[in-house]
Amino acid sequence: MRRYDSPYLADWFAVSLRWIVLIGVVVSLGLGRQLTNSSAWPLALIILWNLTITTLASLNARMTYHRRISLAVDLILSGGFFWLEGGLGGPAFWIVLLPLLTGAIYFEIWGALFAAVMSGTLIIFHSLNRGSGDLSFAITVALGLIGFSLLFGYLADRLLSHMRKNRDLWLDTEDKKSRIQSERLRAIYELTSTLAATLSYKRVLDTALDMGASALNPDPEEAVTDHLVGAVLLFKGGMLRIGSARRFTNADMRVTFQGSEGILKKLFDEGDPILSNDIGYDPELGRVIALRNCTTAYCFPLRSGFNIYGALLFAHPAPNYFTSDRQDVLDIIGRQAVIAIQNARLYQDLVEEKERMVEVHEEARKKLARDLHDGPTQSVAAMAMRINLARRMIVKDTAGAADELVKIEELAHRTVKEIRHMLFTLRPLILESQGLEAALRAMADKMHETFSQEVTVKVDERVSSQLEMGKQGVVFYIVEEAVTNARKHASATTVAVTLRPFETNLGLLEIADNGVGFDVQSMNEAYDKRSSLGMINLRERSELVNGLLHIDSAPGKGTRVQVYIPLTEEAAERLHHGPKK
Repeated sequence: MRRYDSPYLADWFAVSLRWIVLIGVVVSLGLGRQLTNSSAWPLALIILWNLTITTLASLNARMTYHRRISLAVDLILSGGFFWLEGGLGGPAFWIVLLPLLTGAIYFEIWGALFAAVMSGTLIIFHSLNRGSGDLSFAITVALGLIGFSLLFGYLADRLLSHMRKNRDLWLDTEDKKSRIQSERLRAIYELTSTLAATLSYKRVLDTALDMGASALNPDPEEAVTDHLVGAVLLFKGGMLRIGSARRFTNADMRVTFQGSEGILKKLFDEGDPILSNDIGYDPELGRVIALRNCTTAYCFPLRSGFNIYGALLFAHPAPNYFTSDRQDVLDIIGRQAVIAIQNARLYQDLVEEKERMVEVHEEARKKLARDLHDGPTQSVAAMAMRINLARRMIVKDTAGAADELVKIEELAHRTVKEIRHMLFTLRPLILESQGLEAALRAMADKMHETFSQEVTVKVDERVSSQLEMGKQGVVFYIVEEAVTNARKHASATTVAVTLRPFETNLGLLEIADNGVGFDVQSMNEAYDKRSSLGMINLRERSELVNGLLHIDSAPGKGTRVQVYIPLTEEAAERLHHGPKK
């Protein structure tokens, strides 16, 4: 016994034809009132046999030599029924057609012809057994069976050929579908592997587009002639720009979008993929020449949480190109691209942070060199000149030399204070041992002692206690930078430093001075032409505590530096993105 996953269509045809013949036999016997016990039991055998074959067909099973056995049993049972029911004179003599049908289905013309010869021989033999009067009629019937066998064989041959053709076509279709699915899975696997292995923005974008096209068109012959258009749009400077594209013109690559109209606006507002059937008439995307020949487009938002990086766009001239399967593939590619872009963005941020730290250290060295040059170095040079002068005066003017030595001593003390202040700002050890408030008060004392600048400090313990040591250090340097800027550039005599609660889990650092002030807008516009990095340092250090910097100043009205500092992640989200709706 053999079993298969798919049904045997030939078996089902044979079973169906048997049932038709059997129903005809039962009707013929019933109409002729000859359905007796003598005819019932051979008919029951035939029905039982057909039930057995029907059960095997329903189980997709076959016996060994199934077709030969089926034809042989049909010949025996139909022949026995024909003999017992009186041969050609019986009401159901045409039951001899049953093996012809079976032979035609299983063996086509030769099977039907064999069954016809066997049935014809039986008819002639039965006629001879009853007498010679019926012999010519029996021979005529036998020849008729041969003619029927040729007709049945031909029809069966055509039918089975058509069935085989449809089966081969179905198998080819299934094989093609399986091959396409395998190619898509391979493309997605390669996409995942490639994206996980690269940290280059450009390579991530190119890989997403290439693998997307490969997954949508796994058949190389179709891919060659395909007119699929693809692009990755990324936010940069508040505008959507073309990060990478396929089949875009040079002019298209320079197009920018605001994302405030049409498909792009809906995409970013709702955050779900969009299938559009009028991409060429979109108010923003319609400006792209490559998209004007396209009818349908599928857009996937590149976003993670509150972070929106851009959009993945594919378009095609065929109106029904983006089937549900292709949309699912693009969704997978889009999600993988988001993860890869996040990784690339983090890596890029690390590289930029490394470069920024190098710049900060370089700026710190330059600042130290400037401070040494402007302060202690000048003081030491002045002391050397005064010592030389005192040495000459000591012979001619002893009293004057003594006064000069007193001035030299005061200058030396002031120089020592400046050096100690510089060392304190480079590494305030008191910050590590006693905390932020003590460090700020120590800085205020040194500013008063060294530069005669009045600095008042007011720190709320509820805020400082929630700041970890690293953030306390950043806050200290923000205050030190702002106070130094007020002394050097604004000629401020008093500075007020305040750290207090502002809202729930949000602190406010404020440094206000009475200096000359400045025009904030003009300063920001021309800041890249200045050599000082004071404003940049304030902004970058504010970002280190995930804070938000605001500077309020005007000429002649002093300056107020405000840094809003989140104390929890929820507060940081609320500060930068607004409250959740």
